[in-house]
Formats: sequence, C-alpha cells, structure tokens
Amino acid sequence: MMYIDPHIHVTSRTTDDYEAMQKAGIVAVIEPAFWLGQPRTKVGSFQDYFSSLVGWERFRAKQFGIVHYCTIGLNSKEANNEALAEEVMELLPLYVGKEGVVAIGEIGYDDQTAAEDRFYRLQLELAKEVDLPVMIHTPHRDKKKGTVRSMDVSEEHGLDPKMVIVDHNNEETVKEVLDRGYWAAFTIYPHTKMGSERMVEIVRKYGPERIIVDSAADWGISDPLAVPKTAALMKEKGIPEAHIEMTCYGNALTAYGQSGQMEEKDWLEKEPIDQTKKHGGNTVLRGGQKPRVDNDSSNIIEN
Repeated sequence: MMYIDPHIHVTSRTTDDYEAMQKAGIVAVIEPAFWLGQPRTKVGSFQDYFSSLVGWERFRAKQFGIVHYCTIGLNSKEANNEALAEEVMELLPLYVGKEGVVAIGEIGYDDQTAAEDRFYRLQLELAKEVDLPVMIHTPHRDKKKGTVRSMDVSEEHGLDPKMVIVDHNNEETVKEVLDRGYWAAFTIYPHTKMGSERMVEIVRKYGPERIIVDSAADWGISDPLAVPKTAALMKEKGIPEAHIEMTCYGNALTAYGQSGQMEEKDWLEKEPIDQTKKHGGNTVLRGGQKPRVDNDSSNIIEN
C-alpha cells in the first residue's frame, strides 16, 4: 500500500527519516509552513523559510524518492507580532503560486486573540483569491471552541467546506467537523493530540469519508512513520483495506489535489533517484559518500 503524509515538517527531519519513510511506503508528503520553535524577528527569515519549502526541501525529498509539496501561510502563533505579520502578508502572494504549493496554511487560532483572528481572515481571503484549499490549525487549548470558531469564520468568508482541511482533530471535534462538510485531519503525535489506537476507533465509528491521517512530525518527539504504523494497526484491528487506503492516502490526494498542484502521476511516473544532481550548486551528499543512481525502471510504482 502507498501512503501520503499530508502534514509533516520534514525540514526538521534527517535524511535517515526520508529513507525510512520511503521504505515504509510513503510516496508523497505535504509540509505546512509553521512555527520554528522560537519567534522569528525579521521578515527575511520568513522569506528564506518559504523559499526553502518550495526549493531545497522539495529537491531534498526527491533525492530520497519522495514527492514533496507544501502549504504557505502565516502561522497563528506568530500572527500576534502584528508589525511583523503585516510584512509577512506582503510576502505570501509571491509564494502561493509556486510549483508544489497545495494550500494556504497552516492558519487559524492559537490563543484565539484578536490579532490571530485578523490575519486568519486575511489569509482566508487570499485562499479565495488564488483558489487554493486551506489547512486549518486548531488550537491546543480550548480546542472545541477554536475549531468551531475556525469553521464559523471560514463560512463567514464564503469558503466551501470541501476546500478546507481542519487539522489536529480529536474525539471532541470530529463529529461537528464532518457534519459541517469539512475534511477532518488527525495528527498521530506521541503522548498528545491523537494516538494510533484512538485513530482506529474513530475510523471504526465514523467511517473513512473525509478523514485524513497525518503525523505532524517536527523537531519535537514525533514519528515520521506514524501514518504507515497507524495503517498497520487499522489492518490488525479489522478496519477494511479500502478504508485504510482512503484515510492514509486517497482522501489527502483528493483534498489537496483541488489545488491543481498534486496528482497521482507525480509519484507513479516520477523520475528515478539520481543523487548526482544538485540544487543551486548544492548536493544532499558529503565528501566520500557514494550517490544513489537508480535505473529508469527501478522507481516506477505499479498502479
């Protein structure tokens, strides 16, 4: 079975992770723009970060056999630095039309402040303008309130729920998200958010429609193999294979494919790995490391 991890911060991961992900069946990833762990203080740091998402990281993933996409947006936590956020908003239109950008995100609420609300609304309008899906980050605190508010505001701005992926769901939020027609994504993150066992029971209870499994693996204690591991547990627990395929692959492709930037042929017909290639004169290898160069047929995935 092939897998997509539609929310993973691979900029924070090692090449060993990429190799393990490919071996486990992950064919594509989506990397949302997010908070880096400490506040950025200059707009140039955002510019360099966005450039890396559409440039170096897309190249690096390809060098290990994975197709990389990203979402571009001002995250809710850093929206509270309003002067800097204003400058970042001027940057966003320069990046949202780049190759491989599949959504505006991850955006929404953190502490649910007035500043977060303002910049969330501005980015919803940007998504409408460029006809891209939206990835919503639901808050860790007062999650249900923030999730409902995220959807309410989205609807105030006239977004079609089918164009909005609400992430970081749990048992408290899933029913309303699905009932209102949104995509419901779940982060399988150790010790917090959503565990694999709980995910199995959600799929058993609600079925596979519009449910998406992701890892959100980042610089914290997290697992870049959370999607295939959850899929394996689903199979062990008797979840039908068609439901596993939808929640761990097909639904993400359908939701983010609405961008026009993501198609199955991107990995079914991808070029073979050639680690002799460079990006901006740079390589994933270091001195003395032997490049991997696959033949033309070794990387073709049977549909």
